[in-house]
Amino acid sequence: MRGLHIPRAARISDDNTMATKELRLQRGIRRGTAFEITINAEPITAYPGESLATALLAAGHSTFRLSPISREPRGLYCGMGLCFDCLVTVNGRPNVRACVTPAQPGDLVEMQRAG
Repeated sequence: MRGLHIPRAARISDDNTMATKELRLQRGIRRGTAFEITINAEPITAYPGESLATALLAAGHSTFRLSPISREPRGLYCGMGLCFDCLVTVNGRPNVRACVTPAQPGDLVEMQRAG
């Protein structure tokens, strides 16, 4: 589409976060009022209608959990709640699918670590 700013491609850094934070469309979209959620004690910005996965990815977080057996990083995969790779802990509740859970003001999100 003409006139839309397409964000730069994200690069994964050594600490499994995305090296660039310019991932949201900047023009051609209307958003509601931004609000704050917290991921692993870091405040990040989210917008009404965004999933937790969207907010996390836009803030540069690509790892949502570690697999229980191999302890390999996992993140967004299917984006529709089928694969369970995007499980996070939200407000103390474990095993929340970030891709289908709307971000809410004040959410406390934590990466799930392998048991």
